[in-house]
Amino acid sequence: MRSKHFLRAEQAALDWDTPGLLAGVDEAGRGPLAGPVVAAAVILDPRQPIAGLADSKKLTARRRERLYDEIRAKALCCAVAEASVEEIDRLNILQATLLAMQRAVAGLRLPPAKVLVDGNRLPQLAVRAEAVVGGDARVPAISAASILAKVQRDRWCAEVDAAWPQYGFAAHKGYGTAAHLAALRAHGACPWHRRSFAPVAAAIARAGCEA
Repeated sequence: MRSKHFLRAEQAALDWDTPGLLAGVDEAGRGPLAGPVVAAAVILDPRQPIAGLADSKKLTARRRERLYDEIRAKALCCAVAEASVEEIDRLNILQATLLAMQRAVAGLRLPPAKVLVDGNRLPQLAVRAEAVVGGDARVPAISAASILAKVQRDRWCAEVDAAWPQYGFAAHKGYGTAAHLAALRAHGACPWHRRSFAPVAAAIARAGCEA
């Protein structure tokens, strides 16, 4: 049985280059009070460079949408996956995020030889992996993954907003803004809210007391 120490060493920062395909991985939606957490994995094609790749948070929505289409068209392969609200509440947001990342890597049509993950935590993977703090701004494949994940989640928010307009998901994307917290106080939680998050739990408790 592998020790935790061995697993950490196996997936520590690599001091050598690994030949083969490189995949970048990033997520969107860890902080919001509602909806799934979305992860993407991308293997770029060096023969088809994509100009303007950057941290998705630094790009306008219009620019992200354009790059989303270009990434899907030019990347060697890419995959987007998620962990559900139920999984977030059952596992916690960190473990659910790592699960979404695992699913994204597993969904790649081509197996990568190495995976670079934005941040300082790694999912359990069957290939070499390295965590890169600030990778969404430094590594093009991670930047591409951050764009796919962000656009996919923003589209989910727009769809849910049509069914639950009283919460304003299209505007705040599920984050705990003043408007979102006010909607929670006024309407309680909807099925897409994360019950394990404190503001949502408080809204549910308050609704129970008022019933």
